[in-house]
Amino acid sequence: MSEAVDSGYVMDAKRDRLVITASALGTVFEWYDFYIYGVLAPIIGRTFFPTDNPTVELLYSLAGFAIGFGFRPLGAVLFGYLGDRLGRKYTFLATIVLMGVATAGVGLTPSAASIGIAAPIILILLRIAQGLALGGEYGGAAIYVAEHAPANKRGFYTSFIQAGVIGGFILSLVVVVGTQWIVGAEVWQSWGWRLPFIFSLALLGISLWMRLMLRESPVFLAMKKAGTQARNPIKEAFTYPGNKRRMLVAMVGIAAGFTVIAYTVMFQALYFLQNGLRVSQGIAQLLVGGSAFAGLAAFIFFGWLSDRIGRRKPIIIGYALVLLLLMPLFQFMGTTANPALSEAAKRAPVVVSGPDCSFDPFAKVQPTACGKLLDQFSKRGIPYEKQHGPTPAVSIAGQPVSDLSAPGIDTALTQAGYDFGAVSPDWPRAMALFGALLLLWGLSGATYGPVAALLSEYFPARIRYSSLSIPYHIGTGYFGGFLPLVSQYIVARTGDPYSGLWYTLAIVAAALVTCLIGLPETRGRSLDA
Repeated sequence: MSEAVDSGYVMDAKRDRLVITASALGTVFEWYDFYIYGVLAPIIGRTFFPTDNPTVELLYSLAGFAIGFGFRPLGAVLFGYLGDRLGRKYTFLATIVLMGVATAGVGLTPSAASIGIAAPIILILLRIAQGLALGGEYGGAAIYVAEHAPANKRGFYTSFIQAGVIGGFILSLVVVVGTQWIVGAEVWQSWGWRLPFIFSLALLGISLWMRLMLRESPVFLAMKKAGTQARNPIKEAFTYPGNKRRMLVAMVGIAAGFTVIAYTVMFQALYFLQNGLRVSQGIAQLLVGGSAFAGLAAFIFFGWLSDRIGRRKPIIIGYALVLLLLMPLFQFMGTTANPALSEAAKRAPVVVSGPDCSFDPFAKVQPTACGKLLDQFSKRGIPYEKQHGPTPAVSIAGQPVSDLSAPGIDTALTQAGYDFGAVSPDWPRAMALFGALLLLWGLSGATYGPVAALLSEYFPARIRYSSLSIPYHIGTGYFGGFLPLVSQYIVARTGDPYSGLWYTLAIVAAALVTCLIGLPETRGRSLDA
């Protein structure tokens, strides 16, 4: 059975399946390459940014993660220009090659212990290459599928691209857990962690094979035949009537909003479970990865639903529910995952006082005595409160700690009931955690599932690749990409494991207001215009 799209191009069901499969799998593989760094951030930190403080190592590693996101808008400009001028197909073929090679390069880069400062420099350059590649990937895949889709199935077809982004995160967790199981803990810590990066070369081969079978987008072919391609897509994106406003709404209302939600569930939840709640690494990864896999259905469902009720409603309702439920759900996970730690924090709160209790999580050595005390609790992931006082001091459960050395503080914490060991929640608690994460993934699906169709319909055809990619990657790159770094920095500065969530809530609130004021309904719009 065939159905016509806007350009008059006749669609074939078999080819539709190839378009969706090749584009979605390519998206899975490319985002796998990008996410594998975030999943392995603690190991990358100690390999390329070694210090005596795991918190500082993680922050440096997340800074490298954020740099990749920071270069996504530049990639959007470069590949957006090529996509609007030369075509959709070959542009996102180029992005996947760049991404695969750069990711394998991370796995092959020697450690800082071997080549010194050159190691983190090479790592950052490879992250920049990944960011440039990803800046061109999403727009190409989303537009390619949308421009092939029947108008009444556009949300459903493109939802597989949205699900592919989360699929990349799931694949990264599966490969990490599987590799750990195959090589064993000792080999994994030594060099086995490099294998998931090198594995990207195999994924690159599969992606190229599938995408080379695709044809060019019918909408782009129609523009090329009519000679209506943009001469300078970047310039036109900012001068086309009303397009700057559309790009602003897309950046703040769409890209920034859904990205901070998705990354909060992916990375903030993972670090929260592993670092803040001391859940064993394997169980934390299985909980987040398993709930992400189950939550994929939400992305497909809300893409399908947007073909019936519109793109705008699921996104706005999803934002509102996130504002209401995010903090309670994380607090529920906190008391469920490690109730002993939660009870110890309530029963025996830690108070650090001194004349100058400033704390810089990036500093290798804190400049003040009070800051050095805070550093000890930051290393251990123990929540604390700060107070002004005449001399540096620590109290636990209201009782002063006489020995302020690291061993003395550890002894006082242990006597107060703090357990530094990793915990493994029993099945009832694990299922409760899974349910909370699954609900968060459902909210992410509501705000993310309809997005590819909405943005493809929102912008004019002749400058669609550039107009979609630039605000998308500014919003996702700067607001979302810096979320792991910013949220963990806030946690380290405040000692409150929940404080990093305020960043997510602030961005989602801004996105909700932007959508309520400026986002029109796009369902049913022609993609030829």
